[in-house]
Amino acid sequence: MSDHPEAPVAPVEAYEPPYYVAVFSTVRTQEQSGYGETNARMEELVKDIPGFLGMDHAQTPGGLGITVGYFRDAEALAEWRNDAEHRAAQQRGRAEWYRSYTLHVAKVERSHGFTRAQVPPGPAAG
Repeated sequence: MSDHPEAPVAPVEAYEPPYYVAVFSTVRTQEQSGYGETNARMEELVKDIPGFLGMDHAQTPGGLGITVGYFRDAEALAEWRNDAEHRAAQQRGRAEWYRSYTLHVAKVERSHGFTRAQVPPGPAAG
């Protein structure tokens, strides 16, 4: 379920490879004080990184969270990794918010997408 039901649901578009993805999978602790504000700030901050392409999020009912960040090149990803405010959020995440996490970074070599065409409703069958 989305926190923003009015927001359209769509994955980040398929870009022309190569580009990079950072897949961050988490299980959070019960202590989440300040998490929402920090997460919103990180989403705002990463958008200023030249070469940032977008981000997808998913959360399972069992508590597994997955965030995928898309970056045009390794330099953009390195700039995000080394951002001082992001580094501080990472430290707080390890100290308070995450029971466990994994980070996978990969170079995308193939990418494509699909979007179903919207068909206008026809006259009612009678």
